[in-house]
Amino acid sequence: MDGFVLLALGGLLAGAMNALAGGGSFVSLPAMIATGLPSVQANASGTVALFPGQVTSAWAYWDGMHPVAGVRREYLLAVSVVGGLIGSLLLLWTPSRAFDFILPWLMLVATLALAFGRRAGVVLRRHVHIGPSAMLAGQFFLGIYGGYYGGAIGLMMLALWALVGEHDIKSLNPPRIMLASASNVAAAAIFIIAGAVRWPQTLIMLVAGVVGGYGGARLGRVLPGPVIRALTILCAAAITIAFFVRAYGPPK
Repeated sequence: MDGFVLLALGGLLAGAMNALAGGGSFVSLPAMIATGLPSVQANASGTVALFPGQVTSAWAYWDGMHPVAGVRREYLLAVSVVGGLIGSLLLLWTPSRAFDFILPWLMLVATLALAFGRRAGVVLRRHVHIGPSAMLAGQFFLGIYGGYYGGAIGLMMLALWALVGEHDIKSLNPPRIMLASASNVAAAAIFIIAGAVRWPQTLIMLVAGVVGGYGGARLGRVLPGPVIRALTILCAAAITIAFFVRAYGPPK
Protein backbone atom coordinates (compact mmCIF):
# COMPACT_ATOMS: atom_id res chain seq x y z
CA MET A 1 0.00 0.00 0.00
CA ASP A 2 2.83 2.38 0.86
CA GLY A 3 4.45 1.63 -2.50
CA PHE A 4 1.19 2.35 -4.32
CA VAL A 5 0.82 5.73 -2.63
CA LEU A 6 4.46 6.63 -3.29
CA LEU A 7 4.24 5.72 -6.97
CA ALA A 8 0.93 7.54 -7.40
CA LEU A 9 2.24 10.69 -5.74
CA GLY A 10 5.48 10.45 -7.71
CA GLY A 11 3.55 10.10 -10.95
CA LEU A 12 1.28 13.03 -10.15
CA LEU A 13 4.19 15.29 -9.32
CA ALA A 14 6.35 14.12 -12.24
CA GLY A 15 3.51 14.61 -14.71
CA ALA A 16 2.83 18.08 -13.34
CA MET A 17 6.52 19.03 -13.50
CA ASN A 18 6.81 17.89 -17.12
CA ALA A 19 3.76 19.94 -18.01
CA LEU A 20 5.01 23.02 -16.17
CA ALA A 21 8.78 23.25 -16.66
CA GLY A 22 10.24 19.79 -17.29
CA GLY A 23 12.29 17.66 -14.93
CA GLY A 24 9.69 15.01 -14.11
CA SER A 25 12.38 12.32 -14.01
CA PHE A 26 13.73 13.95 -10.85
CA VAL A 27 10.63 12.60 -9.10
CA SER A 28 9.70 9.47 -11.07
CA LEU A 29 13.11 7.84 -10.74
CA PRO A 30 13.50 8.27 -6.94
CA ALA A 31 9.92 7.06 -6.45
CA MET A 32 10.66 3.89 -8.42
CA ILE A 33 13.91 3.30 -6.52
CA ALA A 34 12.15 3.86 -3.18
CA THR A 35 9.83 0.93 -3.95
CA GLY A 36 12.83 -1.39 -4.23
CA LEU A 37 13.68 -1.37 -7.95
CA PRO A 38 17.35 -1.36 -9.02
CA SER A 39 18.29 2.02 -10.49
CA VAL A 40 18.52 0.87 -14.13
CA GLN A 41 15.10 -0.81 -14.03
CA ALA A 42 13.73 2.19 -12.14
CA ASN A 43 14.94 4.54 -14.85
CA ALA A 44 13.57 2.33 -17.63
CA SER A 45 10.20 1.92 -15.88
CA GLY A 46 9.94 5.65 -15.15
CA THR A 47 10.64 6.47 -18.79
CA VAL A 48 7.85 4.18 -19.96
CA ALA A 49 5.48 5.49 -17.28
CA LEU A 50 5.86 9.11 -18.34
CA PHE A 51 6.11 8.81 -22.10
CA PRO A 52 2.33 8.61 -22.88
CA GLY A 53 1.90 12.16 -21.59
CA GLN A 54 4.85 13.28 -23.69
CA VAL A 55 3.47 11.60 -26.80
CA THR A 56 0.12 13.34 -26.27
CA SER A 57 1.88 16.70 -26.06
CA ALA A 58 3.98 15.88 -29.12
CA TRP A 59 0.88 14.98 -31.14
CA ALA A 60 -0.69 18.31 -30.22
CA TYR A 61 2.42 20.15 -31.41
CA TRP A 62 2.96 18.19 -34.66
CA ASP A 63 1.66 20.95 -36.93
CA GLY A 64 4.06 23.41 -35.31
CA MET A 65 7.11 21.19 -35.81
CA HIS A 66 9.22 23.28 -38.17
CA PRO A 67 12.86 23.16 -39.31
CA VAL A 68 15.43 24.42 -36.82
CA ALA A 69 18.32 26.45 -38.25
CA GLY A 70 17.30 25.25 -41.71
CA VAL A 71 17.57 21.56 -40.77
CA ARG A 72 14.49 19.61 -41.89
CA ARG A 73 12.32 18.10 -39.20
CA GLU A 74 12.71 14.63 -40.69
CA TYR A 75 16.48 14.77 -40.10
CA LEU A 76 16.02 16.11 -36.57
CA LEU A 77 13.53 13.38 -35.73
CA ALA A 78 15.74 10.68 -37.26
CA VAL A 79 18.86 11.58 -35.25
CA SER A 80 16.77 11.93 -32.08
CA VAL A 81 15.23 8.47 -32.53
CA VAL A 82 18.56 6.82 -33.36
CA GLY A 83 20.21 8.62 -30.44
CA GLY A 84 17.41 7.50 -28.13
CA LEU A 85 17.88 3.88 -29.24
CA ILE A 86 21.63 4.04 -28.57
CA GLY A 87 21.16 5.74 -25.20
CA SER A 88 18.62 3.18 -24.05
CA LEU A 89 20.93 0.30 -25.01
CA LEU A 90 23.80 1.96 -23.15
CA LEU A 91 21.58 2.19 -20.08
CA LEU A 92 20.67 -1.50 -20.25
CA TRP A 93 24.36 -2.37 -20.58
CA THR A 94 25.23 -0.30 -17.49
CA PRO A 95 25.27 -2.32 -14.24
CA SER A 96 22.92 -0.83 -11.64
CA ARG A 97 25.82 -0.42 -9.22
CA ALA A 98 27.73 1.69 -11.76
CA PHE A 99 24.59 3.65 -12.66
CA ASP A 100 24.11 4.50 -8.98
CA PHE A 101 27.41 6.39 -9.09
CA ILE A 102 26.79 7.99 -12.48
CA LEU A 103 23.23 9.09 -11.69
CA PRO A 104 24.00 11.99 -9.30
CA TRP A 105 26.25 13.58 -11.92
CA LEU A 106 23.53 13.26 -14.56
CA MET A 107 21.12 14.86 -12.11
CA LEU A 108 23.60 17.68 -11.47
CA VAL A 109 23.90 18.37 -15.19
CA ALA A 110 20.10 18.37 -15.51
CA THR A 111 19.71 20.68 -12.49
CA LEU A 112 22.19 23.15 -14.00
CA ALA A 113 20.26 22.97 -17.27
CA LEU A 114 17.02 23.74 -15.42
CA ALA A 115 18.67 26.70 -13.70
CA PHE A 116 20.72 28.16 -16.53
CA GLY A 117 19.82 26.33 -19.75
CA ARG A 118 17.70 29.05 -21.32
CA ARG A 119 20.38 31.70 -20.89
CA ALA A 120 23.45 29.54 -21.39
CA GLY A 121 23.02 29.25 -25.14
CA VAL A 122 22.47 32.99 -25.55
CA VAL A 123 25.58 33.78 -23.50
CA LEU A 124 27.69 31.19 -25.33
CA ARG A 125 26.43 32.53 -28.66
CA ARG A 126 28.56 35.63 -28.08
CA HIS A 127 31.67 33.48 -28.28
CA VAL A 128 30.60 30.33 -30.12
CA HIS A 129 28.70 29.89 -33.36
CA ILE A 130 27.95 26.55 -35.00
CA GLY A 131 26.43 25.62 -38.31
CA PRO A 132 23.49 23.34 -39.09
CA SER A 133 25.70 20.23 -39.44
CA ALA A 134 27.25 20.70 -36.00
CA MET A 135 23.79 21.39 -34.56
CA LEU A 136 22.49 18.14 -36.06
CA ALA A 137 25.42 16.26 -34.51
CA GLY A 138 24.66 17.91 -31.17
CA GLN A 139 21.04 16.84 -31.50
CA PHE A 140 22.18 13.27 -32.02
CA PHE A 141 24.18 13.32 -28.77
CA LEU A 142 21.24 14.86 -26.95
CA GLY A 143 19.14 11.98 -28.28
CA ILE A 144 21.62 9.57 -26.69
CA TYR A 145 21.37 11.50 -23.42
CA GLY A 146 17.58 11.37 -23.70
CA GLY A 147 17.56 7.61 -24.07
CA TYR A 148 20.04 7.14 -21.23
CA TYR A 149 18.55 9.57 -18.69
CA GLY A 150 17.00 12.65 -20.31
CA GLY A 151 16.51 15.06 -17.40
CA ALA A 152 15.98 18.66 -18.62
CA ILE A 153 16.74 17.61 -22.20
CA GLY A 154 14.34 20.21 -23.59
CA LEU A 155 16.30 23.07 -22.04
CA MET A 156 19.55 21.57 -23.29
CA MET A 157 18.07 21.64 -26.79
CA LEU A 158 17.18 25.31 -26.44
CA ALA A 159 20.77 26.05 -25.34
CA LEU A 160 22.12 24.14 -28.35
CA TRP A 161 19.80 25.83 -30.81
CA ALA A 162 20.73 29.26 -29.48
CA LEU A 163 24.24 28.60 -30.80
CA VAL A 164 22.85 28.64 -34.35
CA GLY A 165 20.86 31.80 -33.70
CA GLU A 166 17.46 30.32 -32.75
CA HIS A 167 16.10 32.32 -29.79
CA ASP A 168 12.29 32.44 -30.07
CA ILE A 169 11.30 30.06 -27.26
CA LYS A 170 7.61 30.10 -28.19
CA SER A 171 8.26 28.98 -31.76
CA LEU A 172 10.82 26.42 -30.56
CA ASN A 173 8.41 24.71 -28.15
CA PRO A 174 6.92 22.37 -30.79
CA PRO A 175 10.30 21.02 -32.01
CA ARG A 176 11.60 20.85 -28.43
CA ILE A 177 8.68 18.70 -27.28
CA MET A 178 8.61 16.63 -30.46
CA LEU A 179 12.32 15.76 -30.38
CA ALA A 180 12.43 15.03 -26.65
CA SER A 181 9.43 12.74 -27.15
CA ALA A 182 11.10 11.04 -30.13
CA SER A 183 14.15 10.00 -28.11
CA ASN A 184 11.96 8.86 -25.20
CA VAL A 185 9.60 6.83 -27.37
CA ALA A 186 12.57 5.06 -28.96
CA ALA A 187 14.00 4.34 -25.51
CA ALA A 188 10.65 3.16 -24.17
CA ALA A 189 10.32 0.69 -27.05
CA ILE A 190 13.77 -0.78 -26.30
CA PHE A 191 13.03 -1.02 -22.57
CA ILE A 192 9.75 -2.86 -23.23
CA ILE A 193 11.29 -5.26 -25.77
CA ALA A 194 14.22 -5.98 -23.42
CA GLY A 195 11.89 -6.78 -20.52
CA ALA A 196 13.43 -4.04 -18.37
CA VAL A 197 10.07 -2.60 -17.30
CA ARG A 198 8.37 -3.54 -14.02
CA TRP A 199 4.75 -3.26 -15.13
CA PRO A 200 2.86 -3.07 -11.80
CA GLN A 201 4.87 -0.02 -10.68
CA THR A 202 4.91 1.44 -14.19
CA LEU A 203 1.14 1.29 -14.71
CA ILE A 204 0.44 2.99 -11.38
CA MET A 205 2.80 5.83 -12.24
CA LEU A 206 1.56 6.00 -15.83
CA VAL A 207 -2.04 6.67 -14.81
CA ALA A 208 -0.99 9.14 -12.12
CA GLY A 209 1.38 10.87 -14.56
CA VAL A 210 -1.42 11.50 -17.07
CA VAL A 211 -3.58 13.01 -14.32
CA GLY A 212 -0.64 15.06 -13.04
CA GLY A 213 0.15 16.31 -16.53
CA TYR A 214 -3.39 17.57 -16.98
CA GLY A 215 -3.40 19.18 -13.55
CA GLY A 216 0.01 20.74 -14.16
CA ALA A 217 -1.16 22.28 -17.41
CA ARG A 218 -4.14 23.81 -15.60
CA LEU A 219 -1.95 25.00 -12.75
CA GLY A 220 0.47 26.59 -15.19
CA ARG A 221 -2.25 29.02 -16.20
CA VAL A 222 -2.49 30.30 -12.63
CA LEU A 223 0.99 30.23 -11.10
CA PRO A 224 3.54 32.84 -12.23
CA GLY A 225 6.36 31.49 -14.38
CA PRO A 226 9.16 32.53 -11.98
CA VAL A 227 7.45 30.70 -9.10
CA ILE A 228 7.12 27.50 -11.16
CA ARG A 229 10.76 27.71 -12.23
CA ALA A 230 12.03 28.37 -8.69
CA LEU A 231 10.06 25.46 -7.21
CA THR A 232 11.25 23.11 -9.96
CA ILE A 233 14.91 24.06 -9.45
CA LEU A 234 14.64 23.72 -5.67
CA CYS A 235 13.07 20.27 -6.00
CA ALA A 236 15.72 19.15 -8.51
CA ALA A 237 18.58 20.49 -6.37
CA ALA A 238 17.31 18.80 -3.20
CA ILE A 239 16.90 15.42 -4.92
CA THR A 240 20.32 15.74 -6.58
CA ILE A 241 21.97 16.36 -3.21
CA ALA A 242 20.14 13.37 -1.75
CA PHE A 243 21.44 11.13 -4.54
CA PHE A 244 25.02 12.35 -4.05
CA VAL A 245 24.72 11.44 -0.38
CA ARG A 246 23.23 8.07 -1.33
CA ALA A 247 26.04 7.28 -3.78
CA TYR A 248 29.05 8.83 -2.10
CA GLY A 249 28.10 9.14 1.56
CA PRO A 250 29.46 6.92 4.32
CA PRO A 251 28.44 3.26 4.00
CA LYS A 252 25.47 2.22 6.07
